[in-house]
Amino acid sequence: MKMNQLDIVVMPGDGIGIEVMDSALAVLEQLEARFGFRLRKHTHAGGALHYAQTGTALSDESFEAARRADAILFGAMGLPDVRYPDGTEIAPHLEMRREFGLYAGVRPVRRLPNTPRVLADPRSDEIDLVIIRESTEGLFYSRGKGVVEHDQVAEETLRITRATSERLFDFAFRLAERRQQRRGRPGGVTCVDKSNVFVAMAFFRKIFDERASDFPTVAADRAYIDAIALDLIRKPWAYDVLVMENMFGDIISDLGGGLVGGMGLAPCAEIGDQHALFQPAHGSAPDIAGKGIANPTAMLLSTAMMLDWLAQRHSIACLADASDALHAAVDSAYAERIRPVEFGGEDGTLAITRAVLAELAAQRA
Repeated sequence: MKMNQLDIVVMPGDGIGIEVMDSALAVLEQLEARFGFRLRKHTHAGGALHYAQTGTALSDESFEAARRADAILFGAMGLPDVRYPDGTEIAPHLEMRREFGLYAGVRPVRRLPNTPRVLADPRSDEIDLVIIRESTEGLFYSRGKGVVEHDQVAEETLRITRATSERLFDFAFRLAERRQQRRGRPGGVTCVDKSNVFVAMAFFRKIFDERASDFPTVAADRAYIDAIALDLIRKPWAYDVLVMENMFGDIISDLGGGLVGGMGLAPCAEIGDQHALFQPAHGSAPDIAGKGIANPTAMLLSTAMMLDWLAQRHSIACLADASDALHAAVDSAYAERIRPVEFGGEDGTLAITRAVLAELAAQRA
């Protein structure tokens, strides 16, 4: 596929999703001009406000456009006061995960330069790990299927399948291999589960052990979810890639964001065999929407992840170069230019965006 044929569906969504998406599009425009590629962008409305206005969270047309796209760039969707009749949140991306087979939720956790140290130990400066959350089954398999019996008992079902688990573990090991090459040091994958209690988790670990044998250059380890919750506070610098069930990943990835300063620094990719969605891990934050103080960093880093994935998928080297440049510009901006509002500074959405754009321009000087 030629790079001028790549189509990106843009879904800003609700609240600060719109604001941080504007930042991503501004940065993409500069990267396109510099590196000589073009992504055809198609913007589609969706989310909680759209549901309140139309009765539909995402139109069939928009959903099918996302299916046809080479990648989906997603802001944030959902508002606390807008719910489906069953009380669940408006979250079209959950349906896209399932429909498009986006089984690998990739959540990098890396401390950026000049950000406050959350943990006292100076080794926390070395935090650089990836949480991989299976995103199509696990406990989330029950979304829309749970039952409440006579207002007395509620039940949900956890589902683990061999086919999805094998793809997930292979993805995790391949990512660890890439990280080894990029960082120039050994890496490893840790399977996180509760196999000492649940049969489904024992099955999950069994499949992990089977797939590990195909990746002899990557260290394979196992840990219970409660031990990981402890160790990510005690020694997060000791981990490389952690792979886990859906609900565990949902919780632990937020802990990971907290380790490096907050969800404003937490990017995310939802990746399948044919499709991928890229979004900041934070929500729509209606309490700060419209104030100009939302941190767009997670959105920018998610955009860099999109460029890297497209580069791999379509063998377009300039997209990988653009991804590397954006990562470097974010690091330089934090090191030299900005201090976000959430860290006690004065830099909001526009200031952070301008700082990253300035660093991208300075790379060419």
